[in-house]
Amino acid sequence: MEPLMSLISSILVAAGVYLMLERHVLRILFGFILLSNGINLAILTAGRLSIDGVPIIPPGASVLRGSYANPLSQALILTAVVIGFGVLIFCLVLAYRASRDLNSADVDAMSLSEKEK
Repeated sequence: MEPLMSLISSILVAAGVYLMLERHVLRILFGFILLSNGINLAILTAGRLSIDGVPIIPPGASVLRGSYANPLSQALILTAVVIGFGVLIFCLVLAYRASRDLNSADVDAMSLSEKEK
């Protein structure tokens, strides 16, 4: 399962980087979404995907026996999703306001209209 998830993660990261190299602001934001989801999937895959056991140490034991999924990576991803959603909403509002004020959503046109002022 891990090789498939790694392949999907790398495809998401590659598509995100490709979209972030575009000139349109909305495509850049979609690239940001894909990149963050690809990185979150890579972190989840690095924490092992296992349903064999629950990561709870039984009474009287000092370590876990067997394979288990790492809960730390899942907690990191949950935090990253919440923060990423907040940053995405802020960037969407900022892009909307910039495109409305400058009458363009093209990055080059935005920078040219700023130089003209």
